[in-house]
Amino acid sequence: MSKKSALILFAHGARDPRWAAPFQRLQTMTQLSLPDVAVELAFLEFMTPTLPDLVATLVEQGCEQVTVSPIFLGQGGHVLRDLPILLDELRTRYPSLTIKLATAVGEEESVLQAIRDYCISLV
Repeated sequence: MSKKSALILFAHGARDPRWAAPFQRLQTMTQLSLPDVAVELAFLEFMTPTLPDLVATLVEQGCEQVTVSPIFLGQGGHVLRDLPILLDELRTRYPSLTIKLATAVGEEESVLQAIRDYCISLV
């Protein structure tokens, strides 16, 4: 049975595959918390799947709604310029698909507090 909604954790990507390990752990942790939602990982560059490839697969599986969560510390150029272009193209290609965009994870107060707490614990 396919899941009707998906949460896409969207990260930059890197040439070294080891870079993706914490993102893969985050995906697993999140999937365990959201069993009725497909929690997937997509990358802007260097790694697969890309966002367009992943969305195509999800649509083929019957997904009707996706939320894209940029796993970036800030709203830099990729989040402000590149991602909106990708999402506009996906909305054109899949007009019946509802696509939501969250703010960059690092812009959220609770995330910043968790990072602060970690840094404090080092001292």
